[in-house]
Amino acid sequence: MHRIIGDLHRRATRSSVNSLAFFSSSAFVASFKPRDVCHALSDPSWVNAMHEELENFDRNHVWDLVELPPNCRPIGTKWVFKNKQGENGIVVRNKARLVAQGFCQKEGIYYDETFAPVARLEAIRILLAFVASKGFKLQQIDVKSAFLNGFIEEDVYVKQPPGFESSKFPDRVFKLRKALYGLKQAPRAWYERLKSFLLKSGFVMGSVDKTLFLLSHGKDTLIVQIYVDDIIFGGSSHTLVSSFAEQMSREFEMSLMGELQFFLGLQIKQGQEGTFVHQAKYTKDVLTKFGMWDCKPMSTPMRATEALDEDEDGVAVDQREFRGMIRSLLYLTATRPDIQFAVCLCARYQASPRKSHHQAVKHILRYLKYTPELGLWYSSGSSLFLRGFSDSDFAGCRVERKSTSGTCQFLGSSLVS
Repeated sequence: MHRIIGDLHRRATRSSVNSLAFFSSSAFVASFKPRDVCHALSDPSWVNAMHEELENFDRNHVWDLVELPPNCRPIGTKWVFKNKQGENGIVVRNKARLVAQGFCQKEGIYYDETFAPVARLEAIRILLAFVASKGFKLQQIDVKSAFLNGFIEEDVYVKQPPGFESSKFPDRVFKLRKALYGLKQAPRAWYERLKSFLLKSGFVMGSVDKTLFLLSHGKDTLIVQIYVDDIIFGGSSHTLVSSFAEQMSREFEMSLMGELQFFLGLQIKQGQEGTFVHQAKYTKDVLTKFGMWDCKPMSTPMRATEALDEDEDGVAVDQREFRGMIRSLLYLTATRPDIQFAVCLCARYQASPRKSHHQAVKHILRYLKYTPELGLWYSSGSSLFLRGFSDSDFAGCRVERKSTSGTCQFLGSSLVS
């Protein structure tokens, strides 16, 4: 009971709705994920989700139904279905996304530039540490169908959505005015649209991090960090924060999700004394995925005397499963630096994993079972003095006799990298 933060009887979801609204909306949400379009069309909840997606297209004037020009090849479209879950793992929304089959695109014909900057996890941690030290509260907004707001310059034609073809003009295609999910240039088009809007609103873009925007108004400051269509922001003035939310809602169709609680798989709890960032839900999902939820816990991520090598005479294990374990654990290091060394050591042997390597990874999972709720603490009383530490061994690698080094950077008392 001492680990519970907040009111025990209050059920909070990612959209911060109250209990009554949550249970009312959950009655209209399907708990299964469709196998294909035909399966989705058999359920009213998923039909509503697909209609909602197409209505977004109409509101944003994404396309026009036209005759296919001669010598032009349209790009196919497909439906992608996903159940959005809250912090507690309960399905809160059925999301149907119509995407273009971008693998059919050819450079120079369908697209030119595709690069769009994306915030690094280090930048997110620095922002959380800075905001905690200043006593700000981060808010979160989600732009609905964000890529549909990005303008494209190329002439792109796509086929009609499966299951929603026009009865009058079944042979026609859609000519895109704006970007569609799946197009190679879609992320860049959306970023350029959002960047243009923020710069016109008086923001200054970061010189190093191109996804960070700052707005100064007298002594007050507003910080905005974008990660594709997820936007987090906070400032020293409540008026400034509210004004930005209103500006965004006038420009884009979006949902204001309130105080930041769940972001990129990170669970974030903001309090008066600081901010706690952890991945307890993700840890549980990883343990369940690999059948380790009922395993015997271990108090350390690896044995003190353990030194892995290639073990060429050992028994080979499933390479796909081993790589899946490493991939899942690498993302968990975002808030778990205590497993960083052990995971990176095991990751060296993904090309030819053996039973000894597999046992070492299982040892890490058993340690996670023992410490599922560990995370990073960013204190509100921390300074903003940047410090760095490094350490290394000498010829510690048993395979190539190379040294292993590690570094960590602190913003005050907060670990950021």
